[in-house]
Amino acid sequence: MGRKKKATDGTQALEREFFGTPRARAELEEARTSLAVAVQIHRLRTAAGITQKELAELVGTSHSAISRLESDDYDGYSLPVLQRIAAALGQRV
Repeated sequence: MGRKKKATDGTQALEREFFGTPRARAELEEARTSLAVAVQIHRLRTAAGITQKELAELVGTSHSAISRLESDDYDGYSLPVLQRIAAALGQRV
């Protein structure tokens, strides 16, 4: 039981140390959102059984652009591009 408390205390200490400011919390949330978008694009694309190159052709962009969009540290998303990707995959943003 003592170990669980220590783990919780350690987690809280890390949160205070690294995410104790509003800016740090905003950056963390932005990173979480970026990861969620990248994972969703990858998941939908692979479920559709198409490659990044094939999706790029459907969307009218480059393979490297799709690769960047599926990267968890990409932050250059635009709504029109996400809408085109969603439409190509039979989804909505």
